[in-house]
Amino acid sequence: MSRRSEQRLIRLLQKRDERAFEEFVRQYSTNVFNIAFRMLGNRAEAEDISQDIFITVFKRIHTFRGDSSLSTWLYRVAVNHCKNRIKYLARRHEQQTREYDETRSMKQDETKNLSGAVHRPDEIVEAMETERLIQETLETLEEDHRTILVLREIECMSYAEIGEIMKLEEGTVKSKLHRARTAFMKTMKKAQRGGSGNGEEG
Repeated sequence: MSRRSEQRLIRLLQKRDERAFEEFVRQYSTNVFNIAFRMLGNRAEAEDISQDIFITVFKRIHTFRGDSSLSTWLYRVAVNHCKNRIKYLARRHEQQTREYDETRSMKQDETKNLSGAVHRPDEIVEAMETERLIQETLETLEEDHRTILVLREIECMSYAEIGEIMKLEEGTVKSKLHRARTAFMKTMKKAQRGGSGNGEEG
């Protein structure tokens, strides 16, 4: 979105223009849902909180001062909502069955970023298992590591964008990302070894 188009959209949103809000949701709903799903690991929770995120932005758009792009501000709201929901679920000890979308939850290029690409049709089952391991591994990581991996590896954001969203210096983003990747791969490899050594148990 060009700067001029964004400014126009912001003005309309601040005037409570419903058509502008619908346009805003259409443009960013997929990215917001992806962030929520990867951070929460549950489709129903992600759908629910995605609605909350857009409602919050619509209510607070009058406070937006343009210090960052509209999308950066939106993603910051999304990340904060997800962190709060994670804490809430932990306090309530809610262990819901994880749902995985076998048809769309992670694009092949996203899977490649975290675990390696799968191309051949005869490896579809393996790809589904890899997807399950990716999500379960993400959920074992500490909050900041999970967030930074989702933003960088899945949403493909720049270090500068991540820094704005997480309120970190770019150097800190890079060091945290390195630690997050290391932790992710260590846990992922351990899970893969465990799965391969347990027959059909996963």
